[in-house]
Amino acid sequence: MKYAIPTLSLLVFGLFSCSSSKEWYKGNLHTHSYWSDGDNYPEMIMDWYKTQGYDFAVLSDHNILQTGEKWKLLPKAPMHEIAFENYLEKYGKDWVESRTDSAGRIEVRLKTLEEYRPLFEEKGKFLIIRSEEVSARFEQKPLHMNVTNIQEYIEPATGNSVTEVLQKNLDLVKKQREDTGHPMFLHINHPNFVWAITPEDIMALTGERFFEVYNGHPEVHNYGDSLRPSMEALWDRVQVAYLQAGKPLLYGLAVDDAHNYHIFGEKQSNPGRGWVEVRAKSLSPEDLIESMETGDFYASTGVMLEELDFDGDRLSLSVKAEEGISYTIRFFGTKKSNPEAAGILLEEEAGTKASYALTADDLYVRAKVTSTKSKENPYRPGDMEEAWIQPVVKK
Repeated sequence: MKYAIPTLSLLVFGLFSCSSSKEWYKGNLHTHSYWSDGDNYPEMIMDWYKTQGYDFAVLSDHNILQTGEKWKLLPKAPMHEIAFENYLEKYGKDWVESRTDSAGRIEVRLKTLEEYRPLFEEKGKFLIIRSEEVSARFEQKPLHMNVTNIQEYIEPATGNSVTEVLQKNLDLVKKQREDTGHPMFLHINHPNFVWAITPEDIMALTGERFFEVYNGHPEVHNYGDSLRPSMEALWDRVQVAYLQAGKPLLYGLAVDDAHNYHIFGEKQSNPGRGWVEVRAKSLSPEDLIESMETGDFYASTGVMLEELDFDGDRLSLSVKAEEGISYTIRFFGTKKSNPEAAGILLEEEAGTKASYALTADDLYVRAKVTSTKSKENPYRPGDMEEAWIQPVVKK
């Protein structure tokens, strides 16, 4: 789903500079398989993403890399039995390795990443990036963080607070990146899942650059409640604290967090709900990560952009419009003169194009596009397709 654009930019701490050799790449950075608590085979999942037009994807299973020998005991349920029949039919007996235990239950050897990767990867067309969901806990709070382009397994760290656990895992990723020389990054998963991670927990971190502003899992509280902030409100509150402390911008991802591939509906965690569109020099882990770390991407549940530019003073964008669909573009930010009012609406424009000129009083500005098109198989009934543009600061 890559496409060339005439004028491209590279974000540096929220600033673009002109380039002419980049393309957009669509990808999902949070997905599960039978290697942990997903309900399908890695090959079937990668086939889904590739045929749906994604350019890159990960399988970020909990506390495991897809290496070594692992057998999956299939639950005695029609869904899993049908999934096995479909898997066998698609890939054949020469590929599928299975056995039956003494109780008559089927076990299947799960293919490793290096085994199934050649079935799907095509240079410049589709890429699989190694990932792990480092899944730790503090007390009863699930503290999950995905490592994109991980090279070696990371054992989840422990600690005496939520922030300490998160920071230790961040430091482990930083060390592995330095030791191996491979670019990688860790992002915070679903802070509002079981209300585990507060804005204050993230504010205290050093080195965190990414979090999930949208997660497609139905048990994640993207919209907050009467007592706790939505993911967007959390984003703005943390952003203010980061910039006041001299830290880099925090960027927001949209992800599937898919676990369920057979039954689709509002109670299932299905693929296709959220993704990122990354503007990069090539479809490689190195170039994708470089672009993401400079903010040259946006998150989406369906809205696509035609143009996106920031010249250091003005943030401009236009939507790749669909016939019969209307769009509203909103610019949010925080004023230096009133940092307590985080994430206020600065400007709103109905239509497919809009821009906002940052003032000296703008601490940062981000944009959001909302359409009148209903999201297919939404996270929450009534959701419309949206896109989140990363925050920028005035040059």
